[in-house]
Amino acid sequence: MTFYSMLYLFFVYSFLGWLGEVVTTAVRKRRYQDRGVLNGPLCILYGIGAIVITFALRDLHERWFFLFIFSAVYATVIEWVAGHVLERFTNTRWWDYSDHRFHLDGYICLSASLLWGLLGVVVLRWGNPLLLALYHLIPVGVRVAVLWVLLVLLLIDVAGTLLTLLGLRYTWPPAEAVSNRLANLTLRAGMWILDRVERRMTRSYPVRTFVHEKQARSTTFAEGCSPYKIILLFFIGAFLGDVTETIYCRLTAGYWMSRSSVVWGPFSIVWGLAIALVTLLLYRYKDKSTSWLFVAGTLLGGAYEYLCSVFTEVVFGTVFWDYSKIPFNLGGRINLLYCFFWGFAAVAWFKLFYPPISALIERIPRRAGTVLTWGLCLFMIANVAVSSLALARYTARVAGTPPQNQLQVYLDEHYDDARMKKIYPMAVHTGQKD
Repeated sequence: MTFYSMLYLFFVYSFLGWLGEVVTTAVRKRRYQDRGVLNGPLCILYGIGAIVITFALRDLHERWFFLFIFSAVYATVIEWVAGHVLERFTNTRWWDYSDHRFHLDGYICLSASLLWGLLGVVVLRWGNPLLLALYHLIPVGVRVAVLWVLLVLLLIDVAGTLLTLLGLRYTWPPAEAVSNRLANLTLRAGMWILDRVERRMTRSYPVRTFVHEKQARSTTFAEGCSPYKIILLFFIGAFLGDVTETIYCRLTAGYWMSRSSVVWGPFSIVWGLAIALVTLLLYRYKDKSTSWLFVAGTLLGGAYEYLCSVFTEVVFGTVFWDYSKIPFNLGGRINLLYCFFWGFAAVAWFKLFYPPISALIERIPRRAGTVLTWGLCLFMIANVAVSSLALARYTARVAGTPPQNQLQVYLDEHYDDARMKKIYPMAVHTGQKD
């Protein structure tokens, strides 16, 4: 699957999603209503969902049940995130499932999730083969040119929509205040686009509801579920996850084993992202029952670990864990026991660990906390960059490729096979798999 074929599938499924929404609304309300957030005939949530399912679940095309479950989980999370992002930045609700049974916040519901799962099966089993067959019938030059034109138009459309959503049209100076003729013309054109987008949104989503006023800025550092707290929780989770896995390996395997994801320091990126994401996704539900948190943690954790396994194998050409020898595994990427561990971890996190850690973070002085967070971000960006280069070079050395430049020579000297094997003892290159 190439970049262009994925882009092609994104546009096709975004259009088909828009078409399906429009037809469904027309049948139900007996009138045409544009259901896209953008100006063009695209519902990009469908395109994003199809791409995620295509990328992550391609190994499951013969296992319908798991394909259905994971498609439902991935698409539901995407829909939930999109709904809350729009609510956060526009203070409005764009769709509402509150009148459906088993809904959550009105943005997702069981019936919609089941539909997403069914659509995921259709996409991977029949949709992709048919669409890719049509794709390869188009001359290469034509399809590349068309895709780039569509991408540019999409970016312009997204920019105009975002400016409207952020209310920029109300902060721009009036055209009369601009003396330069070219600048005046540009400004008038921009205002015309924003006005058109705004009027189309009003027609397309007349049931949008105002949610809340923006709250006053707090003087407490990283209060609630702020970005600073999420970032610091990532580092705390990455460190604690590495330590926990190291101790677990010592107790079960009988020897110490590095479980770090990066070359500098004891940090497990998988655990750090898990803690950050579960807090971001489930923060408003932290007071729900233990059983609810366990089920949510099990489903989300299993889907997350599966996606991480596919991502690292595709991007780095390396398998960092393999559960093939553990019962009830799925392609060696996840297994039922560890999915339950994710559920228990979600319960333990919100019921035991999160409250004191959150309170401790909020006690950090505002200026010191800001400096600390940005400093850690810069450190981790450099850490991930060096680790990625070292892993790529490690894979190339295994394949017998000699260094091509001074950077690769440096990586060979400072991150040789012995050191990389020590940092990533469980890593298996895909070319080495049986």
